[in-house]
Amino acid sequence: MNNLIAGLIKFRTQDYEEHKNLFCRLKRSQQPHTLFIGCSDSRVVPELITKSLPGELFVVRNIANIVPQYHHVLEQEAPMSATTACIEYAVNVLKVEQIIICGHSNCGGCGSIYLSDEELTELPVTKKWLELAQTVKTRVLKELDDPDDIMKREWLTEQINIVEQIKHLLTYPFIVEKYNKREIDIIGMYYTIESGEVFIYNALKGVFELAN
Repeated sequence: MNNLIAGLIKFRTQDYEEHKNLFCRLKRSQQPHTLFIGCSDSRVVPELITKSLPGELFVVRNIANIVPQYHHVLEQEAPMSATTACIEYAVNVLKVEQIIICGHSNCGGCGSIYLSDEELTELPVTKKWLELAQTVKTRVLKELDDPDDIMKREWLTEQINIVEQIKHLLTYPFIVEKYNKREIDIIGMYYTIESGEVFIYNALKGVFELAN
């Protein structure tokens, strides 16, 4: 707790003072240009990775950066409601110009989709949430040459998951409408924790390419 309090004081006396005018402008409204959907993993810090200032990103974080398909919204399934509500608000109210789906290396959420029901017995809500990524699991196991190659399965799952969540975004009618009119862009991003490298999904080639 002492470390957190020290951080709060440092923010107020240093970071806030440096950007005081910005915070004053943000007092009554926000106009973020990007909806950033990322994993809740503590090692992933959207503003740090993208070097964004307060007011630029509208951030949604959950286990394994999952986007529930639109039919789950209509079914009003409770575990999905927070993420879907944020997507709806960002697109329809804040009018963001782009949506980023950001996955990352060594993602515990992506790894957990391979756990057995018994292993998830004590995590019923998490188990329900991870069911949304079963299509990812199916696709990975189909593409994986060696099922014992855990390292390859890991990064393949993390990257395929990003692509699948982009597809899920395009089940939202209000996103499809804006996307077809080129009023909104959708970007897949893969962050490698240990190297600091970020790879951007090239939909035409079907591969992730290093941002440079």
